[in-house]
Amino acid sequence: MPHRLEQGKRVVGLKQTTQVVKENRAEVVYVAKDADERLTGPLMELCRQKNVEIVMVETMKELGTLCGIEVGASTAAIYDGKEG
Repeated sequence: MPHRLEQGKRVVGLKQTTQVVKENRAEVVYVAKDADERLTGPLMELCRQKNVEIVMVETMKELGTLCGIEVGASTAAIYDGKEG
């Protein structure tokens, strides 16, 4: 499923990911297992409350690569593209 990150409309990073989840636009959220749980925990809880699928990725480096960026990423999301 992470291959969808390479093709779909996406956001990368905790703030942007949280925003699309709050706006009910996120289809799936990706979280790096090695990211700080104090930061990703609230996002994961929000996803559970809004019934958004969470996909765990092994490392921040791997998630960054899947998103096409040269640095690590703690979170990313595929979203529907509609304005919130």
